[in-house]
Amino acid sequence: MSQRFSIPALIAAPPLQSASLVLSLGALAALATALGFEYLGGYNPCPLCLTERLAYYGAVPAGFLALILAYGGRSGPARLLLAACALAFIINAGLGFYHSGVEWKWWPGPETCSGAGAAGFATDGLQQALDQARVIRCDEAPWRLFGLSFAGWSGVISAGLAAVGIYGARSGG
Repeated sequence: MSQRFSIPALIAAPPLQSASLVLSLGALAALATALGFEYLGGYNPCPLCLTERLAYYGAVPAGFLALILAYGGRSGPARLLLAACALAFIINAGLGFYHSGVEWKWWPGPETCSGAGAAGFATDGLQQALDQARVIRCDEAPWRLFGLSFAGWSGVISAGLAAVGIYGARSGG
């Protein structure tokens, strides 16, 4: 029982298709925003920021695949994909809130966020490498909007996308 793919059909789509579309477009918008801040705004990501992007990178194709499966009448696999995305975003929301706590100095961050190590450099070039190294710290928020940093917003967006994924996974099709 295949449906025709069109904009009006997307607007009036059943919950499974709507959730798939919102999840994939939401993840894509979050990634585009992060990459825009990075490449256009000059805000380089720290190691935790890069880890937080993984759920978004996975959700974009998974959400679109769920949409295609749902429109093809394969609601079971589509719901399973949305459930997997929801789980990834629940974990990512926790990571975003953990990262926010590191920025607010509520708890220490991982050692990878304290700067680049000296391993792998020859001793004659070590000083030059250290002088040129730009440390991107996880415990300093370079930007905030309404009191939330990039990490805080990632946590909020991830929680919202997790809710969308759960809604779609629990829908009847």
